[in-house]
Amino acid sequence: MHRIAVVAVPPVTTFDLSIPELVLGAVDVVDGVAGYRVRVCTAEPGAVVGTGSLDIVVPHGLDAMDDADTVIVTGTGARADADPRILAALRTAAAAGKRVASICTGAFVLAQAGLLDGRAATTYWTMTEEFRRRFPAVDLRPDVLYVEDGPILTSAGLSAGIDLCLHLIRTDYGAATANIVARLVVAAPVRPGGQAQFIDSPLPPESGVSLADTRAWALARLDEPLTLADLAAHANTSVRTLTRRFHAETSLSPLQWLLHQRVDRARELLETTDLSMELVAHHSGIGTTDSLRKHLVRRTGLTPSGYRAAFTRIPAGIGEVPGVSRAFRRLPADGGSPTQSS
Repeated sequence: MHRIAVVAVPPVTTFDLSIPELVLGAVDVVDGVAGYRVRVCTAEPGAVVGTGSLDIVVPHGLDAMDDADTVIVTGTGARADADPRILAALRTAAAAGKRVASICTGAFVLAQAGLLDGRAATTYWTMTEEFRRRFPAVDLRPDVLYVEDGPILTSAGLSAGIDLCLHLIRTDYGAATANIVARLVVAAPVRPGGQAQFIDSPLPPESGVSLADTRAWALARLDEPLTLADLAAHANTSVRTLTRRFHAETSLSPLQWLLHQRVDRARELLETTDLSMELVAHHSGIGTTDSLRKHLVRRTGLTPSGYRAAFTRIPAGIGEVPGVSRAFRRLPADGGSPTQSS
């Protein structure tokens, strides 16, 4: 079991504070065993003031961080004057090699502790100018959902905390488990950290609709040799317009997006089937075993066989498909039930 300490820094953003327990708490690894133990802590246990009308009772003190594997600081109004005891505890946790993360304005707390100096980080986009002015030593990237720089992770505001937690699950327990949890919490299963926090300009008025249907269509055909022309034809638009709108909606080009989805499909197949590497490469649309190895190593640092050895597991009780280890399981794009085919 992976141990998580969630640090409530008053005045705490109550929505952010709820995210780690709701998302990470949905992970069952084997036979109903929880994948994470989540404990919320603060400098003074008891009632903690929230940024809105709610006050929260936090039962644990900062010693909950001592045996944690990961420490997560959630959003707070204390962007300039976080409790020195919290800052000292965060420095101790980082020095001990723990993974440290933040959601939303929690990045201000990590920066006050000096943990972001010289690192890439992000925070809620409305706080960009204040953050840059106060912490010039941080490589702030305000237009992404989350950033991972070694053992330090930061996310943008509010729902981006869900994306960060799903990324932690993918890292710890694999893509299949993360996608199951995403369906349970009704969240998009794949939003890359580099995806934009917001769209700077509206879609062209003549478009009328987003490209969600085209992305769903492509996800059902990842094993086919899709081209820009194929995607544009489905979207009933030109390749140039498709590319512009695709980037506006996902912060990726259509082909970059396709590759990202294909690598994630390959990860799921490695985790949940005993298909050969050749068939994994084929069914994911990556093509060859050499390409599979190259892209998986680039994304995860593991070879396909190493990834399969590390993450071969079928989470019990949350969407298990009998016999999945001997069949190709196609996971639908937007949270439907898995289907099984030969």
